[in-house]
Amino acid sequence: MHKRIKNVLIILLAFSILVAGIIQENGYNREQEIKEFTAFFAVPGTVKDDYNEVQELLADITGAKCQEIWLVGQTQEEAIASYIASGEYPDFISGCAALYDAGALIPIDEYWENYPNIRNYMSDDEWDRLRQADGHIYWIPQFGIVKGEATEVVHEGEAFWIQTRVLKWAGYPKISTVEEYFALIEAYMEANPCMENGEQNIPFTILCDDWRYFCLENPPQFLDGYPNDGSCAVDPKTQTVIDYNVTPTAKRYFSILNEEYHAGMIDPESFTQTYSEYLEKLASGRVLGMVDQWWQFAYDVNDSLERMTAQGCGYVPLPITIEDGIKNQWHVKRGNENDIATGLAITTSCEDVEGAMQFVNDLLEDEVLKLRFWGVCGVDYEVDENGVFYRTEEQRIVSRKTDYRTSHFCFYSYFPRLEGILADGKNAFSPEYQPEEFLAGLPDDIRECLAAYGCQSYVDMLGVNEQPGSWYPMYSYSDTLTTEQEAGRVWRNMTEVKQEYLPLVVMSDDFEGMWEQYMQRYEACHPEIFFEEMQREVERRVAAANEASY
Repeated sequence: MHKRIKNVLIILLAFSILVAGIIQENGYNREQEIKEFTAFFAVPGTVKDDYNEVQELLADITGAKCQEIWLVGQTQEEAIASYIASGEYPDFISGCAALYDAGALIPIDEYWENYPNIRNYMSDDEWDRLRQADGHIYWIPQFGIVKGEATEVVHEGEAFWIQTRVLKWAGYPKISTVEEYFALIEAYMEANPCMENGEQNIPFTILCDDWRYFCLENPPQFLDGYPNDGSCAVDPKTQTVIDYNVTPTAKRYFSILNEEYHAGMIDPESFTQTYSEYLEKLASGRVLGMVDQWWQFAYDVNDSLERMTAQGCGYVPLPITIEDGIKNQWHVKRGNENDIATGLAITTSCEDVEGAMQFVNDLLEDEVLKLRFWGVCGVDYEVDENGVFYRTEEQRIVSRKTDYRTSHFCFYSYFPRLEGILADGKNAFSPEYQPEEFLAGLPDDIRECLAAYGCQSYVDMLGVNEQPGSWYPMYSYSDTLTTEQEAGRVWRNMTEVKQEYLPLVVMSDDFEGMWEQYMQRYEACHPEIFFEEMQREVERRVAAANEASY
């Protein structure tokens, strides 16, 4: 029997024995009733096996389990609209303004005093940002709530990514501007038009599918050295809102894309491909570079790319700006910059609101967090003499196997979690955020690339920035705007114009003429109305922070 297969079987056998021990130790009775909930999340996701090992252990601890339903074959808006039209909902759902307006959600703040993990999940000031027009809170942010000092190894956010083979071929050069980035890709393509299997390389692709078109439209804010405020940039000295869509850098960037498109460096399918097709291209190893947020591609393609580590198909981020010498802010130190526009909500169809609240409360317990994200001690990870968690090479290999992940792990990934450091003060909440484990778990080509640049993490490649101010991030406000508000209607119109015209700008044979046409259509939306609203919100947040500091 192959040694690796034998070791995997040994681990699985050990788990079976351990599960039996845990069940016996906790007096778990398979006959006792376990509450069962349902949840819909308006994003694609992975369906777990009917019998999932860690889910059963979590049910033992919490007395409940949840069937997660993911977005398939619809847009977010279509799926939510379907629920609203029917008036029937799962117990949990991705809360949003449309569901609030439809009266589909229960106010969690009327219940939370009995559930301290929920009540203390955020400060009063942070909770107050989620209060709706009636004064109540209807959803809980799932991500970005950091406990203790966050470890800065994974760059979850946006960046110009490039395959390690491109950098290695060029001798690991310093690349810091857009022109240098594309010049390197052009040179590599000229020397290496195909992969080892003869498939044509794709120099640069762009994800533009639906709301994910931010990969096309928002790089200008980063190129000018601003962090990800999402819908605008903010000058930290004057606290003035800037429209990054009309800056000289925006025009220059799209002019560069236009030139690269006509040079054959931009994937011609960029503006028509679906998200799934985009992921398939990345997973094939053919794409040399792209702009994207790490979370949007890594979980789906990294397993495939690791099998091509000998070819150097893994991605690393580069600190790209429009001019050399601009301090980049691609990576901002993690803190409680949660998105207040959506979160986990309990619906009016839930027949056991108290049970649902208790389930969420229990999922935030420290021991439960370990089980959700690290797995089972002795099976999925080990503990050294200093109490630090680590995984053996075999555990890393098994943890990445798709069948093992669906049959064994239960992350409840779209339920609230506490990020940062566990209560022991030593370990990150999840393996990929544990510095030593992060580095040890990387494919060989990425480790070699990081070492060549004197780095040990993705964040080292970019550098770490403090959060710029109390207004940050502004997308947590703009995402709450609806078409019931003038600023919301303007923003929707701006979005529609950008989605229509930016692909035309990139592909046009007359860049100047098309850019002028785009600007005319854009200005006709009266974007100043939107940015005036954003300016008021910046001033409100700054004033609130100043008042709180007294």
